Amino acid sequence: MIEFDATADPPGIEVYDSIEQRRLRLRTDATAPSAEPPTGFPFPVDTKCTIETDEIVFEQPYAVKIHDEQGVTSDSPEIGETVTLDERTQFVGMSGPIKLYFRVDAGGVIERRVTSLRIGLDAETTVAIGARSLHDRPAGTITTPPDLESMLTAVSATSSALKTTSPERTWPTLRGHPPLIELGDELDIPAEIDDERPDTEVTLTLPPTRSALFSAAPLAFFLGADLRTGDAPALATDGVEHPLQTGRAFEDGVARLLKQFFFLDCLTRTEGLFQYDLHERTVLEGDLPFDFGTIYDAPLAERIERYLEVPYDRIEPHVPRWPLTAHVPAEADTVELVPFLINELGVIRTARVIDRSEPEVDAPSTATAGGPDSQLVRAASGGETELGRAPSPNSDPDPGPDPDGPTLVEPDVTTESVEHAWFGDAIPRGASKATVEAYRNQLNRDARKESIDILLVCNDARMLEEHDLLDDTYGSHERVPFDVDSEFGVSTDRLAALLTEGGYDFFHYVGHATPDGLRCSDGELDVRDLESVDVSVFFLNACRSYEQGLALTRRGAYGGVSTYSDVANELAVEAGETMARLLNQGFPLRGAVDIARENASLGDQYLIIGDGSTDIAQSDGGAPVLIELEHREAGFGFALQSYSTKEYKLGTTTESTLPTVADRHLGPSHTVFTEVEPDVLREYFTWNEPPVRLDGELRWYHGIGSTPLD
Repeated sequence: MIEFDATADPPGIEVYDSIEQRRLRLRTDATAPSAEPPTGFPFPVDTKCTIETDEIVFEQPYAVKIHDEQGVTSDSPEIGETVTLDERTQFVGMSGPIKLYFRVDAGGVIERRVTSLRIGLDAETTVAIGARSLHDRPAGTITTPPDLESMLTAVSATSSALKTTSPERTWPTLRGHPPLIELGDELDIPAEIDDERPDTEVTLTLPPTRSALFSAAPLAFFLGADLRTGDAPALATDGVEHPLQTGRAFEDGVARLLKQFFFLDCLTRTEGLFQYDLHERTVLEGDLPFDFGTIYDAPLAERIERYLEVPYDRIEPHVPRWPLTAHVPAEADTVELVPFLINELGVIRTARVIDRSEPEVDAPSTATAGGPDSQLVRAASGGETELGRAPSPNSDPDPGPDPDGPTLVEPDVTTESVEHAWFGDAIPRGASKATVEAYRNQLNRDARKESIDILLVCNDARMLEEHDLLDDTYGSHERVPFDVDSEFGVSTDRLAALLTEGGYDFFHYVGHATPDGLRCSDGELDVRDLESVDVSVFFLNACRSYEQGLALTRRGAYGGVSTYSDVANELAVEAGETMARLLNQGFPLRGAVDIARENASLGDQYLIIGDGSTDIAQSDGGAPVLIELEHREAGFGFALQSYSTKEYKLGTTTESTLPTVADRHLGPSHTVFTEVEPDVLREYFTWNEPPVRLDGELRWYHGIGSTPLD
């Protein structure tokens, strides 16, 4: 539900999405917003209001496009650019945490500055504002028996969620959430789903195995392809048959085709309704065997045929870093996972592990900290111990999983995506432990309070330093209202009540844990004993908190971070602060963990449990980015490492707000370095506070007068 509310200080309007907990504020001396039916726009909107005004200002330089009366893009101002609005009906589309469209029937200007966006009109006039939530829900549920042919039909029907088969379907808002799939006695595809399936004349012939079906599902969804089995696997259109191999090569092949078709469609869409300069198109256009203007208007089957003419090696360096690879069991009930995975266009692979004749012994990551052998460790139980000394009677000196619990496995592929999600048994190394419950929990998300409620529990007085760091960090986000509740030394009953009745968006636990519970003042609380929890996201910064994190996702949480072994206390403090800062800035779990692993002391003991795309806050001004700086002779090399989120999914574009850098690119990815003068950077960091990696070192700064260059 999206609401428009007048604000007094400063005067303006707040747009609030109560389901996604996203908000936008615009400054204007306008009349109070008047709600109207959501009509009169060439784009889908959920809510509409009208105001009388001559100026609208945002305190962020959001990306903006100007469309004519039919919705075709006529201009897209860059940072530092001013464009003119004509005396006619135009639509101004603005991309932010909530998608906004302004219907303007008067002349004026749009000024996109380094720190703001202004729509100025020649005279006071009626402006209609349409808002669209970036949240999407499945349109229904398909039921299928466990036999392969029925599941082929069920997965083929997921493409009903595509809102178009034009290249614009690479925009996340034009790919709806696929319908759910559940196992049952009979195949049942609701008419409202079956009727929406696109007729693309594309077929995918697969080897007759469940693993092949699951691997092909994201490609079939994106192409709107019919699935069938046969002795000669192939992708076929009316004019071309592209052979595919079997076994592991089939899995690799469909993943590569998905990336190739998606990427080239992203380049082609720049000829459509939303026209703009894109770095990847600029670099590659001269090397491709077709004209984008011509191929944009071609039918899907013809576009596929032309895209297949391009060797993948030619485009591979420019393809976005894929957000997700899912490793799934080749079992019938895996089909229920498929809609959630293809909603992110994730690569799907069969759950395989690296075969090691002599498995590595996992040891606590204390040597990397440069500390002595007596460095304190957050023990699995019984308080803190010292490495190299006798552990407490209840602790296990082996840092691996509990002897009676699941074993460690290492997926055979862990480098092709930001997150590798393991859905099989055991605890994965180098991957997250994903659960279908975490995805399902979010389907029932209701409107919550306007503030983002954080529960910070510290159950050991010796860890108050970390608590104080976290308390300051969570209160530093100026544009999003955080409400932080701090609790110390809580009992099992108190913690159970907080988890089941508190309605918290984020639970950050600092203390001790065992596989059987979170340490409290009077014993251990085993989350597995709770019927349900009312917590969305969690970070359990305690040794061996894996089982408790897993239990949270199976009882209501969306996702979080836990550990499967011991963690040195000094490293845990750094990891906790870094994760808090990144989550506070709008990074999803997978992005925060990716950065913290590379730049802080977040070792392999920490892993995501549940849905890695989950976040707790919105990022300011677009997808969250890590700024990469390198000292150069005359200044600095400047680059962006961008990450996708739930509202900025694969297919969105990202750019910095530096006027001297033309870096609009597909995310998530890492841009090339551009030379930037120090004074330009200091001005930029005065108004922007992203995380910065300077010469390989992660730096934090806050407030006017402070920059990461100092």
